Amino acid sequence: MAAPTPVTTGVGRTTTPVPQRRRGSKLLIWVFLAPTLIGLGIFNVIPILGSLLLAFFRWDIITPPQFVGVDNFVSLAANPTVRVSFLNTIGFVVVAVAVQLAVALFLAVLVQSKMPTWVRTFFRSALFFPLVLSAASVSLVMSYLFNQEFGVVNQILGLIGISPVGWLTTGFGAKVVVLFVYVWQNFGFTFLLFLGGVSAIPKEVYEASSIDGAAGWTQFRQITLPLVSPTMLVASVMAIIGALQIFDQPYVLTRGGPGDETRTAIMVIYESAFRQLDFGLASAIGIVLTILIMLVTALQFQLSKRYVFYG
Repeated sequence: MAAPTPVTTGVGRTTTPVPQRRRGSKLLIWVFLAPTLIGLGIFNVIPILGSLLLAFFRWDIITPPQFVGVDNFVSLAANPTVRVSFLNTIGFVVVAVAVQLAVALFLAVLVQSKMPTWVRTFFRSALFFPLVLSAASVSLVMSYLFNQEFGVVNQILGLIGISPVGWLTTGFGAKVVVLFVYVWQNFGFTFLLFLGGVSAIPKEVYEASSIDGAAGWTQFRQITLPLVSPTMLVASVMAIIGALQIFDQPYVLTRGGPGDETRTAIMVIYESAFRQLDFGLASAIGIVLTILIMLVTALQFQLSKRYVFYG
């Protein structure tokens, strides 16, 4: 088929046929998309496929990979460290996400209440600030603050007659510190999500409910919670996904100790790959964790049909 020829208009100008212009537009689109697609392929798609494939091999980098089938997955159930790490992770997610959502929602409602604009702006910035800090650096500072011998926290407790607490040397204390540091650093983003959701509720709704005699807790339960439920869904999904991947805080603060009290799934992946040089096992654990994240997220969206109000 012959190529389309330029068309001369009545004023002497030449125009390009429509099909040719469309081909040029599509080519330009692919040119602009190419850097992003290449980056996704190199840094996301290829590593994911490589990890899926590696889970069926035993490989220590030094010797050639050895195909072992599903042995890596079978060994997970018999590995006590893996079991404990997943139980620790699930327990941490339940507590951390509940505290994170509750604190963030409470502060969002408090900040959105009647107060000067400059005070509201200050709290927005101050509460979000911990999120921009490095998790490793924050955990390192906190490890000194909660040190049993010379930590500031124990020194303050000593002023009121409380003996030094082994925050990082006992199972319960270590879990409390890891939970506190994680929530303190990560609730800022959830706070901003809730702040946007609360500020979007029309004031007329609260005024009408006040005329009917509702106030305080009744308004919060009957108005704020239902109308902020879509934001709650987004915040809970993101919070759970983030908490399931916790690594920095327990690694820097406790190295997973004492014992395996604060060891998480991501820590076991790191230790299996870079300490034991068992990349096949590490990939298998990563796949199981990914499936767990996907199942929990799907369950949240399924349950959201019951408690999320979009009216």
